[in-house]
Amino acid sequence: MIFKTIILLFLTSIFFCLGTAVVFLLKQKPGQTQLVKALTARITLSIILFILLFIAYFLGWITPHNL
Repeated sequence: MIFKTIILLFLTSIFFCLGTAVVFLLKQKPGQTQLVKALTARITLSIILFILLFIAYFLGWITPHNL
């Protein structure tokens, strides 16, 4: 249950970064780097989540569902 909560926190953070990037895209003035920082944070969180899921699968913490 704790691992599912961690995954949900990561996904929420990723969507929040994406939303802030959209806001910065609409209101950005030349020379500001807020959009790049928001997208960099989103990509970093996505990579960390992918690695965490990969490790959890090989440690047996999560298993795929059979259809």
